[in-house]
Amino acid sequence: MSKLSHFNKEGKAYMVDVSSKEDTNRIAIATGNIFAEHQTLVLIKEGNAKKGDVLGIARVAAIQAIKKTSELIPLCHNIFISKVNVEFNLNLENNFVNCKVTVQSLGKTGVEMEALTGVSIGLLTIYDMCKAVDRKMTIKDVKVLEKKGGKSGDWNFR
Repeated sequence: MSKLSHFNKEGKAYMVDVSSKEDTNRIAIATGNIFAEHQTLVLIKEGNAKKGDVLGIARVAAIQAIKKTSELIPLCHNIFISKVNVEFNLNLENNFVNCKVTVQSLGKTGVEMEALTGVSIGLLTIYDMCKAVDRKMTIKDVKVLEKKGGKSGDWNFR
């Protein structure tokens, strides 16, 4: 296992210097689920939630969060995002909504944190918009599925 990269020789946190790294195409895919009562998911599907289009608002929130990741996570670099895709899939049989976020950038550092932030905020937005009818919603399984590019190469969770 490699050592943690955000600590210097004295053990103090610092932002990693990426200035000598080459720009490469970076892609990260993250996912997560929010479990809810069946009736909550029906409200979301039918567009009858009191606050409006739950998945539409959650999609916009995820995109906004991706762009602000470096403001939220102290040692993340501010990077140029070239493409974002946010997908929500309702699973009425198992009572959850899956969020899958793909982030792409041409740069010196990866976009895993941006993808994870997008998933997290997308799911939190669903919670916020539906909490009046279902306070027992549970967010689970937020993780990076895949990453491509960079010095360490490609990786997937599978």
